[in-house]
Amino acid sequence: MMNAGRREFLRTIGQAALFSSGILPFAGFLSGCKTLETASRIGAQVGAATGVLTESQAQSIQKSGRAVARSFEEITPEQEYYIGRTVGARILQKYQPYPNRRATTYINLIGQSLSRASDLPETFGGYHFLIQDSDEINALAAPGGLVFVTRGMLRCCRSEDAVAAVLAHEIGHVQYRHGLQAIKKSRVTSAMTTLGIEGTKTFGGQELSELTETFEKSIADITNTLINNGYSRAFERQADSAAVTITRRVGYDPNGLVEMLKEMQRQLKPGRIDFAKTHPAPQSRIALVEPMIGASLWIPEARQHRFNIALAGV
Repeated sequence: MMNAGRREFLRTIGQAALFSSGILPFAGFLSGCKTLETASRIGAQVGAATGVLTESQAQSIQKSGRAVARSFEEITPEQEYYIGRTVGARILQKYQPYPNRRATTYINLIGQSLSRASDLPETFGGYHFLIQDSDEINALAAPGGLVFVTRGMLRCCRSEDAVAAVLAHEIGHVQYRHGLQAIKKSRVTSAMTTLGIEGTKTFGGQELSELTETFEKSIADITNTLINNGYSRAFERQADSAAVTITRRVGYDPNGLVEMLKEMQRQLKPGRIDFAKTHPAPQSRIALVEPMIGASLWIPEARQHRFNIALAGV
């Protein structure tokens, strides 16, 4: 819900901009949050030129336009949380939760410890970790801190350090907000254009329908990236680097990531819709992360014992 100040600003912008015939239809060609900023500049200039606004008022509108445009550019943590929940619901339509409380509690204890050591230790709704009942080898992170890992992925982990590496990699995606960056820029442009043009009146069914459609397509952008297309190699390198840093901060052996990737390489089957389709080849990832890691750390026997009990039968 817009606050009163934003509603008043949009109303003023609309009143001023409507004096300029033939300008607003081209707003859709502008990129991202520049749409609203440009609309405010045009409206202020035209309003001042026609005497509707004083020069001071016009300057104030232009400043407000730049501020609002910047605020639209950054999705708030609360908005990210609700986007993530919607993406998570889509993911759960494909992979059902694994009904094993002991295993779920275990990965949440590890995940919460890792998230506190990340560069984004807190999110609006907090971090949550869930095992999915699938033999496919996969792990996904929705915006806001919802992390999903399949039983197939956990079977690629021979130690708690390897499990920690998987979860830390997904926390890295959340930390860098990779999911939100999957939204096509045209979606943002569409939403901002509607808000800018319709600022002078109450939204009707058509405008709400357009904004709803934009939101749904944004969710589809993220979901398709996570499940079908995968992130760019640059994003995956960032997440792997974050995994090394986070696991080291907590006291896990970062070599758990290499251990997991080697086991994954053995288990992956060509042609399946899983980690192999949405991530770079394990061998190439190993080549990039090994120089960051160094010598293996000593792993306490109690840690391995805990792992064996918690994930027995998964």
